[in-house]
Amino acid sequence: MTRPLCPTCSARPVAINCHRGEQIYYRRQCDACLRAGKKLKPKPPAWAQSGYKKKERCELCNFKAKYIKQLFVYHVDGNLKNTNGFNLKTVCANCTIELSTGRLPWRPAPLVPDF
Repeated sequence: MTRPLCPTCSARPVAINCHRGEQIYYRRQCDACLRAGKKLKPKPPAWAQSGYKKKERCELCNFKAKYIKQLFVYHVDGNLKNTNGFNLKTVCANCTIELSTGRLPWRPAPLVPDF
């Protein structure tokens, strides 16, 4: 078995952390990237990986944000792994707090039969 490549530089193999019996445990980066203090790129959230884009306005109160970081993605059914378009809504920080109190203006996504 060969060592995987470093995800930061994609040039050198990752560093070996330790040996326990026959098992070899690897670090997340190569030695050069660890010494240089290079950071790993964070993995995007599941909703971003599915292709969902935040809207310019809050879908609940119609607040237009000056910065996109003022808006959050809300999962209607509460399941963070469900990235169906019906389940994702763009809301502002104020509406996020209102939604946590239990008042839910949206209904969960309709059930789709599996064929």
